[in-house]
Amino acid sequence: MDATVSRLYLDLIGHLRPAFKKVLKFIKFLAGNYSKSWTFQSFTALLMVGSLVCFLVVMGSSYFFMFPSSDTVVENNQNQELSSNSSRSPDFLSKGCNVFDGRWVIDESYPLYNASECPFVERGFDCLSNGRKDTGYLKWRWKPKSCEIPRFDVHAVLELLRGKRVVFVGDSLSRTQWESMICMLMSGVEDKNSVYEVNGNEITKQIRHLAVRFRTFNFTIEFYRSVFLVQPGPVPKHSPKRVKTVLKLDQLDDINREWTDSDILIFNSGHWWTPTKLFEMGWYFQIGGRIKLGMPISNAFKIALATWQSWIESAVNPNRTHVFFRTFESTHWSTGSRQNCKVTRQPSLKTKGRQKSSISDAIINVVKNVAIPVKLLHVTPMGAFRSDAHVGSWSDNPLVPDCSHWCLPGVPDMWNELLFLFLLSQ
Repeated sequence: MDATVSRLYLDLIGHLRPAFKKVLKFIKFLAGNYSKSWTFQSFTALLMVGSLVCFLVVMGSSYFFMFPSSDTVVENNQNQELSSNSSRSPDFLSKGCNVFDGRWVIDESYPLYNASECPFVERGFDCLSNGRKDTGYLKWRWKPKSCEIPRFDVHAVLELLRGKRVVFVGDSLSRTQWESMICMLMSGVEDKNSVYEVNGNEITKQIRHLAVRFRTFNFTIEFYRSVFLVQPGPVPKHSPKRVKTVLKLDQLDDINREWTDSDILIFNSGHWWTPTKLFEMGWYFQIGGRIKLGMPISNAFKIALATWQSWIESAVNPNRTHVFFRTFESTHWSTGSRQNCKVTRQPSLKTKGRQKSSISDAIINVVKNVAIPVKLLHVTPMGAFRSDAHVGSWSDNPLVPDCSHWCLPGVPDMWNELLFLFLLSQ
């Protein structure tokens, strides 16, 4: 590189030298014709000196341009090294890269696994097996604006998780991510029979606790169904007839004792915090033994998150457990008097407001105030574009369209790639 720069510098001098000679020749011509004028002789001398100074300035400037300072060279080399090593080292996270701000790009190396070869994908999420013909939705990868996400290294992650306990807590979207993670990791396991559900259960939404063990690597990945995170309870005496069940906003789900002894703990909640899932089904809120009939759902959700925060700060050992909270997952139901589900063949070009969510905002605010480290998986913006990746009518019940859940392989795989990225960086 130094030899090339030197050659360019010499070429620059070679091009400028003839021009400088012509300027001097012209000045001498003027000096010969008007040599008797003292005023002009002074002007000629000044012109020659000025020309010489300008020439030296041009040469000096070109030198510093061609030969930058050592600090600049080091900085450029570091940037090049960072770029070349981005596929191997996640250290760039410390440089301030926001991995949740980006776009989806086509990548023919995707998907990361074949759902038909993974026994832990429930039938309702295996869109291809349920008749979906187009496969373009499988070929998209999330690309942050200011950095590159390292390629998923299944063997590195398997070693990272050796001897660990991974626990997912949440609703069916949490179960989807749980299934995705198992299938991603199974792609690196030679003996597929060494991966099994510890109780022999089939993967269905009816079972509240599922645990898959990777025997060769001595770790388990578990799922606990807790759609509200707080504790459901019986109706107090003398309650209105419309109250069928209560949510005790000041008490965390009583199965929380099963979550604490974990190395990686991932939460989600939000999809059940709607009038149709709550009020229309007879679910109402309770605090301190008293029912709050008029409490808005948004306020109740914030109180539930405060209860979760209090539990996290008192029950979780931050020296052992890495805690994550995933934000609301974008849905693509059409708006209007009747919601319809139209799954596109390409990601949406515009988010139409789906990149934001009041539920996500509440989660973001509480995570910022937790006294122990909690990593936010802010997936709301990235999902807003993926109108092509929902289950739609390609589920185990095609008569009931689904624009909330995602096909597998699909968007939840990217959530796990980011989760593993943060774990490897720590």
